[in-house]
Amino acid sequence: MEIIRTLEDLNQITSEAKNSTRKIGFVPTMGALHDGHLSLAHLAREHADLTIVSIFVNPTQFAPHEDFDQYPREEAKDAEKLKTAGADFLFLPTKQLLYPDGLGSAVQTGENAQGLEAIFRPTHFAGVVNVVSRLFNAVKPDVAIFGEKDYQQLQVIREMVKTYAMPVEIIGADIARDEYGLALSSRNAYLSDAQRNIARQLNVIIKEAIESNDLHAAQDQILNAGFDKIDYIEKRWGRILAAIWLDKTRLIDNMPC
Repeated sequence: MEIIRTLEDLNQITSEAKNSTRKIGFVPTMGALHDGHLSLAHLAREHADLTIVSIFVNPTQFAPHEDFDQYPREEAKDAEKLKTAGADFLFLPTKQLLYPDGLGSAVQTGENAQGLEAIFRPTHFAGVVNVVSRLFNAVKPDVAIFGEKDYQQLQVIREMVKTYAMPVEIIGADIARDEYGLALSSRNAYLSDAQRNIARQLNVIIKEAIESNDLHAAQDQILNAGFDKIDYIEKRWGRILAAIWLDKTRLIDNMPC
């Protein structure tokens, strides 16, 4: 696996791929990689001839009170994991490389960015489309893979691609879970063992809410299980989507219903 740090090197690789009609599969990440991220790289390999994974902790999708400075950064470990997963290239852009003209964005969010996450993180999706559009311009992928755990984000990106006629196919990947059904997340690293045991009840409660079609009962179950606060548990896009706080860690999950 080769590490790319400059646009010149990236352009050479993507130009050679395009000239030889090789499909480029792309997985944008913020690092602190777990098995869920690696499953995205595997899926990209299934749909493309070469796979590029990027790691960039994007400042524009964090509000001032959020965990940008604390967000785990493990570049060396991540590179080893991607090498084992069979990624062809790791793209490590800097803030200056991606935002040479400042942090503003010509790309705007649409209807799918309304409600749910946007209520609690009002600047988040504007930052997502900002950085993803810039990464697409740099990498020029034919296929891009996004996990379904961030399901609203997936819908926002699909809407962006359609609105701006971006020539990239967006593929959603199934949520990767641990042996107890907890959705894998880089932020799970913040959890103590006791908190992790509580967190593992969330997927069970969502399943029961789907079976009973009773979101009010699910709210009671969540709080009784030891979670501290519910941002939302709602039905949209044929899914139950939830965002829950456990101490200072915010967990999201969703399931089709």
